[in-house]
Amino acid sequence: MSVFFEGDLSDLRGGLFRALDALGPRRRVLAIPPDFTRYHSRAGELTGYLREYYGDRLTHVLPALGTHTRMSDGQIERMFPGVPRNIFHVHDWRCGLALLGQVPAEFVREQSEGELDFSWPVQVNRLLVEGGFDLILSLGQVVPHEVAGMAGHNKNLLIGAGGAENIHRTHYLGAVYGMERIMGRADNPVRRVLDYAAGYLAHLPVVHVLTVIGRESGGLFVGNDLDCYRRAADLSLRLNFTLLERPLQKVIVYLAPEEFQSTWLGNKAIYRTRMAIADGGELIILAPGVKRFGEDAGIDALIRKYGYRGTPAVRRAVDQDADLAANLSAAAHLIHGSSEGRFSITYCPGGLGESEVTAAGFAYRSLNDGLAQYDPARLADGYNVIGGEEVFFVSNPALGLWAHRDRFCPAADVAGSLEAGISRR
Repeated sequence: MSVFFEGDLSDLRGGLFRALDALGPRRRVLAIPPDFTRYHSRAGELTGYLREYYGDRLTHVLPALGTHTRMSDGQIERMFPGVPRNIFHVHDWRCGLALLGQVPAEFVREQSEGELDFSWPVQVNRLLVEGGFDLILSLGQVVPHEVAGMAGHNKNLLIGAGGAENIHRTHYLGAVYGMERIMGRADNPVRRVLDYAAGYLAHLPVVHVLTVIGRESGGLFVGNDLDCYRRAADLSLRLNFTLLERPLQKVIVYLAPEEFQSTWLGNKAIYRTRMAIADGGELIILAPGVKRFGEDAGIDALIRKYGYRGTPAVRRAVDQDADLAANLSAAAHLIHGSSEGRFSITYCPGGLGESEVTAAGFAYRSLNDGLAQYDPARLADGYNVIGGEEVFFVSNPALGLWAHRDRFCPAADVAGSLEAGISRR
């Protein structure tokens, strides 16, 4: 089944309720929304509507943390107001998993164009399998994504509620294949692995609730098939992707402190703008909340050890060093967070020192200096002129993707959307 609408999202509740009516009565429901790093997805609001609709039959809420730290009580209260705290459960990407099958190594090898040779274990939080649910609602926003091309759908289950090897190997597959070849594309090697793996979830009563959030309009897509996801991805490409007519010489990105406390999350400032920045250009990241590199101590230590040195250095380290080879998502993140030597990256963090930042491979500038010159409250999204210099400002890199034509060559699955009206600047 599929229920969807595009346009004004003022009646998100009504659209969701129509879809739930079509599903029929349910007695035991699990909701899997994203965590606070996807606050703008409106998944928290939708989870509240689920509680209103199902009442006590919504028995469990499992935020799809992936590798992220658990949500605080304050974050839960802000994102999910009115949803009882005692029905929330914490996903642990290293423990409490069910192994449902394997994507064979031959398939992964084919998708990686011969670069990688490993199978892909299909692991999910065992609550999905053992919880006795007659409905599992996977909620999330479809938006351009550095690993999966477009976020949402079965990524929410297989990575967000998945295990360490799921996460490590999909992230590394995407990084080795190349972010520029993946971001903004609904069909890509990582998605094909996820779609293959989703066959092992076919016995579970999963229905996807997908939002697309634009500045003035959006969409809600509810269904249990790929058509639901593809329609959402097509709309997201039109609403969340800015295609620039010329490369940008200087980009300023602001990271809201309540959303971004690590470079693991904050490096969206890099990979969502990387295809827009000119060779020899400059990226300045205003990051008042960033106080660490990784989302846990182990990953943080690996980032500090290896730094953001680009693809060749990371791949050599994976081949030579067992600690990075055992944590391929960290290796992928190091690739994602590099400019590959094309442009400079300056971090202005609120909680990291100069020696820490420069040792990781970035330039450093104090947050006070950065904010004094580039006050986010005085900048508009897009082009600005500061002291006679043109800069391009992004107030939240999580909300979109920016690229110029020379670095975004549309594949067949996005060509139609390009002609249909992707934002151009």
